[in-house]
Amino acid sequence: MPNKKPKTKSSAKKRFQVTASGKIKRKHAFKSHILTKKSKKRKLKLTHSTTVDQPDKSNIRLQMRLK
Repeated sequence: MPNKKPKTKSSAKKRFQVTASGKIKRKHAFKSHILTKKSKKRKLKLTHSTTVDQPDKSNIRLQMRLK
């Protein structure tokens, strides 16, 4: 039986990007609906991307099949 290459999780592929320095970039949640009760400052902060925190990094790298 031939060895198959492990596949990347499609959901991780769509949600995360790897930067040139090797960090994993993600978008903030809670910006899609029910925006009327959220302040302008809060919505503005949710707009910008951020990096993945250290405890989650290994799990995401595994899903994206990165070394």
